[in-house]
Amino acid sequence: MKLLHYTYHKLSLMFILLMAAWGFLFYYAVDDEVVDETDDTLENYAYLLIKQVLRDPSLLQTKGNLMSVYHFRPIAEAEGTTYREVFSDSTVYNELEGEYEPVRAMKTAFRMADGQYYELTLMVSTMERDDLQEAMLWYLGILFFLLLVCTSIGIRLVLRSTFRPLHRLLGWLHDLQPGKPVPPLDNPTPIREFRQLTQAALDMGNRSHKAYEEQKQFIENAAHELQTPLAIVRGKVELLAESETLSEQQMKELDAIYATLNRAVKLNKSLLLLSRIENGQFSDAEDVDVDELIDHLLPDLMDIYEYKDVRLVRRSGDAPFIIRCNPSLAQILVSNLLKNALLHNLDGGELHVLTTPDELWVKNSGEASLDKDKLFHRFYHPIDGKKDSNGLGLAIAHTIAQSASLQLTYEWQNGMHAFHLVKGNQ
Repeated sequence: MKLLHYTYHKLSLMFILLMAAWGFLFYYAVDDEVVDETDDTLENYAYLLIKQVLRDPSLLQTKGNLMSVYHFRPIAEAEGTTYREVFSDSTVYNELEGEYEPVRAMKTAFRMADGQYYELTLMVSTMERDDLQEAMLWYLGILFFLLLVCTSIGIRLVLRSTFRPLHRLLGWLHDLQPGKPVPPLDNPTPIREFRQLTQAALDMGNRSHKAYEEQKQFIENAAHELQTPLAIVRGKVELLAESETLSEQQMKELDAIYATLNRAVKLNKSLLLLSRIENGQFSDAEDVDVDELIDHLLPDLMDIYEYKDVRLVRRSGDAPFIIRCNPSLAQILVSNLLKNALLHNLDGGELHVLTTPDELWVKNSGEASLDKDKLFHRFYHPIDGKKDSNGLGLAIAHTIAQSASLQLTYEWQNGMHAFHLVKGNQ
C-alpha cells in the first residue's frame, strides 16, 4: 500500500471515530439541556399552581388539560414531611388521537393553611421535545456526512501535495544506476525533513558513484598489474623450457609450473569478469537467441572434448528461447554451462541440451547428486581431480543469470546432473 493511501486511511478512520463520538456527545448534551429546561418549566408551573391553591383552596378539585395535566392528592403528614421532589418520563392517553403521548412528570408536596399535606402531580407534554430530537438527529447525520466528504477530499488533496517531494525523490532513486553519473535532483519543499532526506539521498548517490568508480578502477588496475607479471613469468618459463640442457625431471617440473601459471591467468581473468558483472559494468542489454548461441558453440566444444566420447542429444522447441541480456555475458553463460556439462561428464556419457521458448535444460551423466547449497559458490569443486576447473564457471553463470533476471537452478534427475535456466517470472 502506498504511503499516501495508508496515511489517508488512518486519518479518515480517526476522523470518523472522532465525528461519531462528537455527534454522540452533542446529541446527549442537547437532550440533557432540553430535559433540564422542561424540568425548570415544571418547577415554575408547579410554583404558580401551589401559589394559586394556597389563595383559593377550591382549585384542589381541578385538573389540567392535555398540554399541562395536573391533579392534587391529599397525603399523610408523615409522608408530606419526608416527601422529595421527583421528575420522571411518563405517558398520558390522548383521547383525540386515541394513543398515548409522552410527557415529563413532576411530583412534589406542599402544606395548606389548615396543616393538610397534598401531593401535586404535574405533567407537561414532550411532543415538541421528541420532534426536536428527531430533527436534531437528521441534521446531525447530514452535517456528519457533509463534513466527512469535505474533510476526506481535503485530507487527500493536502496529503498528495505534502508527499509530492517524496514521490519525486523515489523516482530519482529509481533512476540511479551503477556506473552512470548521478542525475540532478530538483526537489524544492518547505518541509525540513524532506529537505534533509533529499540532501542525504544526494550525498549517498554521490558517495556510491565515487566508491563505484574507485572500485572499478582498482579492479582494472589490479587485474592489469597481475596480468603483466604472470605473462612475463610464463614467457620466461617457455624460454627456459626450450633449453636443451634440462633433464627430463626438470622438464616435468617446468610443465607443472607452466600449467599452474595458466590456471592463475585464467583465475585472474575469471575474478575480474565476476567483479565487473557484479558491479553492473555490462549494462547494455538486448534480445539474445539462446538456441543460436548453442548451435554456434556446441560443435567446437564437442570437438575439444571428443576424447570423452560423449553422446549429444539436442532438442529445441517450436520457437527459440530469447533472453534479455548483454550479448557477451549471454555467450559466457551458455558456454560455461556447456563446458561444465562436458568437463564433468562421464566417459561415454550423454549430454542433453533441451530448449523451449521459456527455458533451457543442460543435462550430463553423473555418478551422484551435488550439493545445491554450495554448487554456485566461488571456488567450489563438486568433483575432485578436475585440474582444468578453477571453481568459478558456475559462479559466473549464476551471477550472469541473476543480472539478467533469470533463474539458474540444479537438480538430480535419473542419474544426470540437470541445470535449468528459466526466465525470472516463470
